[in-house]
Amino acid sequence: MKWGKVFYVFFTLMSLTTSAGFLYENTLFALFLAGSINMASTLLKIGVRNVLSAELLAGSFVADLHLIPAFFAMYFYHADRLAIGMVIGAVIANTYTLIVSLIESSKEQIEF
Repeated sequence: MKWGKVFYVFFTLMSLTTSAGFLYENTLFALFLAGSINMASTLLKIGVRNVLSAELLAGSFVADLHLIPAFFAMYFYHADRLAIGMVIGAVIANTYTLIVSLIESSKEQIEF
């Protein structure tokens, strides 16, 4: 078992679920938690050297670039609807990242 992969998939899934949690309960803390976990996920993916590592990292960057502005929009401008829209984009990006992870895992299984 590759523990590095376990950790980055775990944090990607945690980011997806905490972002979905924000959509259920629109609080600033939930958004901060989703953004923080997604940033940790992005940092873990920086050192990954797999076939689809560029796609994984790009998906994580997209989610970061949705969650960070969503936090600022909600904190400074109290624009809850804008923040929700941005978090929906982050959920889509994290879903894409998980799908790419599944594809990569299946490619690794076929090669063995």
